[in-house]
Amino acid sequence: MKIDSLIVKGIDAKDNPDHAVVPPIYLATTYVQEDLHDFQSYAYARGGNPTRNNLEHLFSKIEQADYAYAFASGMAAVSAVFSLLHSGDKVLLNNNVYGGTYRYASNLFRDRGINYELVHDFNDLTAEDLDDDVAALYVETPSNPLLRVADIQRLAAVAHQKGKLLIVDNTFLTAYYQNPLALGADVVLYSATKYLSGHADVLAGLVATNQESIAVKLKFLQNTLGGILSPTDSYALIRGIKTLSVRLDRQEENTDRIIKFFSTHPGIEHLYYPGSFSREEKAIQERQASGHGSVISIRLTPEYDQDRFVAALSLFDLAVSLGGVESLICQPATMTHESFDAALQQKIGITKGLLRLAIGIENGEDLLEDLTQALDKAKQKKHLE
Repeated sequence: MKIDSLIVKGIDAKDNPDHAVVPPIYLATTYVQEDLHDFQSYAYARGGNPTRNNLEHLFSKIEQADYAYAFASGMAAVSAVFSLLHSGDKVLLNNNVYGGTYRYASNLFRDRGINYELVHDFNDLTAEDLDDDVAALYVETPSNPLLRVADIQRLAAVAHQKGKLLIVDNTFLTAYYQNPLALGADVVLYSATKYLSGHADVLAGLVATNQESIAVKLKFLQNTLGGILSPTDSYALIRGIKTLSVRLDRQEENTDRIIKFFSTHPGIEHLYYPGSFSREEKAIQERQASGHGSVISIRLTPEYDQDRFVAALSLFDLAVSLGGVESLICQPATMTHESFDAALQQKIGITKGLLRLAIGIENGEDLLEDLTQALDKAKQKKHLE
């Protein structure tokens, strides 16, 4: 079954007692047992819930994974994965990683005796670069917000040559476009708040793996730390996933048009999208993914006023996050990556001149018209001063 059918039909209606097409929401916190010698599958909701398990089962199918776990947010999922590390371990992160992930590493690792290092370009990494204390490579591809692309299959080979884990944050593409586990990753994780939900109304995180030893630890961490996804949010996420393919198809179609528009517009000094950094990254992206998603970043030329451009937009709301049906714009330096100090922002390129756009499902012509008029106002008003 192809993925766009699987996301709709991955939960069999016959698996619930009344064969409901939409799986029921189980709100119970505790479950009655038969007797002291016959305990059923469910006892307490933190340890397991039928609605959450329906979601996890669906997600495991989509990811081609043997094990999957749902958490209360993307950062709860990241926290659980980082809890696999031990004192004395070191983790390598791509330097333009999500701000919340960097905030965790830069503030909490030290207290746990864990070290981290930011990697400028994972495609240059070799097995010789992996010291004995390196336990894991943590990679976003495409990265946030500069959309750098890393070769998952090659990194898996490099990591496994030295017995290290490869963890991939696949939030920007989802398994609809890219399957890290099939490419050799040990763990894949998501802020499911984004594309998997798709409607900016659910906070959720998801983690999947094919390794039983990792799965046992993740299940323990899910139950022990308690950062579980609620039954109602599990249901909402199941509902959101069902429209994943049609949403992403429309969003990427709109994004292609906007990339083409920005590529020739005199007001755009730099345009970032997966594969734009180099021919090598373009080839990697085309090889390991079937699409590039719908997040892009831009810098305006000095002749165009950034504040006026953003203020003039009507269809692009100024807001953090991405992946919903609505188009958004934000300034990563102050809105999503403020945990990076100014010197590090400057070094990486996440400066105040960088704007990140998340393209929605609105009419493509309307989005282009909105961007056109905003750029016109940004330049015309500057000339009137």
